[in-house]
Amino acid sequence: MELSFSGEIWQWRGPAPHHFVSVPEAECEEIADAAALVTYGWGMIPARITLGATTWDTSLWPKDGGYIVPIKLAVRRAEEVDVGDVVSLRLAIGE
Repeated sequence: MELSFSGEIWQWRGPAPHHFVSVPEAECEEIADAAALVTYGWGMIPARITLGATTWDTSLWPKDGGYIVPIKLAVRRAEEVDVGDVVSLRLAIGE
């Protein structure tokens, strides 16, 4: 399954701060339909993510009935993006 969407980068300031983009509701519904086939536990969904010219493997995290995409520091630096920037992401799930 492949999905594309845009979203704003936000920071979670917990004990281990990290940056994320929230998956829009419509795409979350599509992911939820496939989740049982690809999850490896705790609701985590393995995915290959592309932002600009950077592609990496990660997992979508479940949050508040939807999913969020972690955006690594190396990706933010390579693509020169940060909190508040709206980015376009391409997700390949289950590959």
